[in-house]
Amino acid sequence: MNILVTGAKGFAGRNLVENLKNIRDGKNRTRGFQIDEIFEFDIDTDKALLDDYCAKADFVFNLAGVNRPKENSEFMSGNFGFASELLDALKKHNNTCPVMISSSIQATLIGRYGESDYGKSKLAGENLFFDYSKETGAKVLVYRFPNLFGKWSRPNYNSAVATFCNNIANDLPIQVNDRSTQLELLYIDDLVDEMFDALENKEHHCEYDGLEPVAKDNGKYCYVPMTHKVTLGEIVDLLESFKAQPSTLVMPEIPNNSFAKKLYSMYLSYLPKEKTIFDLKMNCDDRGSFTELLKTANCGQFSVNISKPGITKGQHWHNSKWEFFIVVAGHGLIQERKIGTDEVIEFEVSGDRIQAIHMLPGYTHNIINLSDTENLVTLMWANEQFDPQHPDTFFEVVK
Repeated sequence: MNILVTGAKGFAGRNLVENLKNIRDGKNRTRGFQIDEIFEFDIDTDKALLDDYCAKADFVFNLAGVNRPKENSEFMSGNFGFASELLDALKKHNNTCPVMISSSIQATLIGRYGESDYGKSKLAGENLFFDYSKETGAKVLVYRFPNLFGKWSRPNYNSAVATFCNNIANDLPIQVNDRSTQLELLYIDDLVDEMFDALENKEHHCEYDGLEPVAKDNGKYCYVPMTHKVTLGEIVDLLESFKAQPSTLVMPEIPNNSFAKKLYSMYLSYLPKEKTIFDLKMNCDDRGSFTELLKTANCGQFSVNISKPGITKGQHWHNSKWEFFIVVAGHGLIQERKIGTDEVIEFEVSGDRIQAIHMLPGYTHNIINLSDTENLVTLMWANEQFDPQHPDTFFEVVK
């Protein structure tokens, strides 16, 4: 299959092209189609190549468009005008392959979009494609995208979310006039997944009830089912918590498919080099060191413990807290004794065979470095963050 992507250097186009390459090159084998060639066309591509690409394409993704022109008149020439050139080239070669067009929810011309020159140009492009389908019989997929967000989105151009991510990551000011303003956002990876569905003839169809897509198998339009409705205030608060993570070590809740998870991925893509690395506080003494690595809102914290040769650490117990000790380097012995008894269980551990050992509630426990020359390195997880007001940690030697 040969794929033509117009607007290939834009935000959506770049993400789509790179993921198409993963399939072409065998790096992604999760889909039921193969790709032979990817034709990338953008504003600086030789126009003569468009004719050649349209002759060979088996599927066209038309992502080309003008978002922020110097003059409003450029909306129509950049969006409607290029679409006409593309379809004329396909007709010239009698190529009736499926064609997808990237439109916008502004094409509804409803509410605040009623006087949008951008929306008018997108609506004209939609009608052009529908007429082309009637004339040629070609399959046309018209997607009205809401605001897009994700990696490689240009700040101060593609979206406010890109600007917020870039500015907060780089300690630049942001301006929020109304925290309650709600946005509907589509994550770039979800868009790419839908484009892959389209290549498998599994695109999602809909009709529109005002601004809302309503799923319908034979609907005139297409849509991406997964979007997120969030306020500007919620976005900024999340980004501020992401920015604070290196100092607090607290990872906010990021459930699967949540907006927070996707926004965090986007935010990280804007970090400057100097913020990509950050120091952790090592609590050092003559026995070694203990360093907190990561804390979570609901699932405890991770730490790393380094014990010098011959050193014993621990010698305490918990009422309710439980932990995992995972030795990743060195040779050690873990001992646990049930409080009030002489019952001791022991585990010889080594970085050569990585195992997770439960530290049982109600058992005092320790970890002993058995080596005379090497440090013992242990990754530790506790089910709750350490609370100095309620430490639930009580000294008592194992034996």
